[in-house]
Amino acid sequence: MIVTSSAIKNGIFEDKYGKRGTQFSPNGMPTYSIPFDIKEAPKGTKSFAVVLEDKDAITASGFVWIHWLIANLERTSVEENESQSATDYVQGANSWASVLGKFELSEASAYGGMAPPNCLHRYELIVYALDTKLDLKPGFRFNDLHFAMQGHVLDQAVVMGTYDV
Repeated sequence: MIVTSSAIKNGIFEDKYGKRGTQFSPNGMPTYSIPFDIKEAPKGTKSFAVVLEDKDAITASGFVWIHWLIANLERTSVEENESQSATDYVQGANSWASVLGKFELSEASAYGGMAPPNCLHRYELIVYALDTKLDLKPGFRFNDLHFAMQGHVLDQAVVMGTYDV
C-alpha cells in the first residue's frame, strides 16, 4: 500500500496546512486539512483509519501530538480542507483539545494543523487498511482507535513531511 499527499512539496508541508495558513478555528487552531491518496490497498480492505501525528512534539509538550484521526474512510482519496465538511467518515479528537482546556472537544474533533513551537518537526500521515469498519463515534481518542484496530490491520503506509517554526 502507498499513501501520498500533494500537500508535501520537496519533503515540506505547504504553509497553508498549519500556523502560517489563513483558516483557523475561533480559538486559533489551524483547520485547513491536507489532501492524500491511497494506492494499492490490499484485497479485503473494508475501510481505512488515518493518523496524522507529530512525534517531535515530545520535545515541547511531553507527548506525541495527534493532529488528525479518521476512522471508517471507505474511499482512497481525501481532498484538501475536507475535514471541515466531510460526513462519510468519522473524525476523532486531536491534541488541540488538551491545550489548557482552551478547545472544546467538538472543535478539536477534526483536523488541527501544524504549529511547531520550538523547531522543525516531522509529521507522519499513517494510513491503516482494515478488514472491517470500526465502532467509533465522533470525538473518539487515539487509544480508542488503537484498540479498535487490533486484529483488523491488513497493511499500513506512511508519508512524512516537515513544518518549521
